[in-house]
Amino acid sequence: MQKRTSGIHHISAIVGHPQENIDFYAGTLGLRLVKKTVNFDDPSTYHLYFGDAEGKPGTIITFFPWAGAKQGKIGAGQVGMTTYVIPTGTLPFWERRLETFQILFKKVERFGEQYIQFADPHGLHLELVEREEGEINTWTFGGVKPEVAIKGFGGATLYSAQPQQTAKLLEAVMGLERLGAEGDLIRFRSSADIGNIIDLKQTATERGRMGAGTVHHIAFRAIDDQDQLNWQEYVSAHGYGVTPVKDRNYFNAIYFREHGEILFEIATDPPGFALDESKERMGEQLKLPEQYEQYRDQLNRRLIPIEVRELD
Repeated sequence: MQKRTSGIHHISAIVGHPQENIDFYAGTLGLRLVKKTVNFDDPSTYHLYFGDAEGKPGTIITFFPWAGAKQGKIGAGQVGMTTYVIPTGTLPFWERRLETFQILFKKVERFGEQYIQFADPHGLHLELVEREEGEINTWTFGGVKPEVAIKGFGGATLYSAQPQQTAKLLEAVMGLERLGAEGDLIRFRSSADIGNIIDLKQTATERGRMGAGTVHHIAFRAIDDQDQLNWQEYVSAHGYGVTPVKDRNYFNAIYFREHGEILFEIATDPPGFALDESKERMGEQLKLPEQYEQYRDQLNRRLIPIEVRELD
């Protein structure tokens, strides 16, 4: 029996200075910092999570920020473009907002939709698209109110080293529906109302290089722990090397690198980001996994001071 993921859970990227990261995603884009923690493998740096008011799956972008990090190169083996979905009729608001913050953008059309494309301060490629689907984001910050706020992910564009192998994975293993092709892209869709569109570039580009401004991995949704174990067995049976389950506090994760060299994760929807903070106070305090709690004072001295602030 074929399994089907409902869509994107989160996307994780590498960026530069953490304050610049917060200023852009919270201050400019109006997203909520829903969790401030550390990189589990390198606790001397942050792991920052931004999403909608509740931090729901399908809205979360996460960052490993290293001040002075070497610039990466977007290419094969990576997510090339991260798409956010906004309410219908709000593209003019976002064009004005980007102009206010002197962010260059361009307009493009694909699959009958209008997009505005731009980059974050560290070179990550982003775009906005209007769609009716998806719940209104109730978060308000810095002049971005719910009627215009980013709802969550629209999807992502994948750059594969072996596009036909990646297409086979998306359809035959991940269970996405192939909608059609346009130009150099194949479009796939999942069942969720956000984070549901994957565009795959059909021609392989030059190999990407990990560093600031690149996506580290893309995560898809599992319903719960048992569903994730089923995914682990299912993906392994299709010939992919899958990691053991890793506890990420706010979800459990398994990883595999598909044949086009893109790192995929399958993450559980629960327990969510209100596990160690109330929904009202999420993102306000530095939250540490249990193994690092004893080093809190030391980490607080090493980590760069950061704050969520409204921008002029």
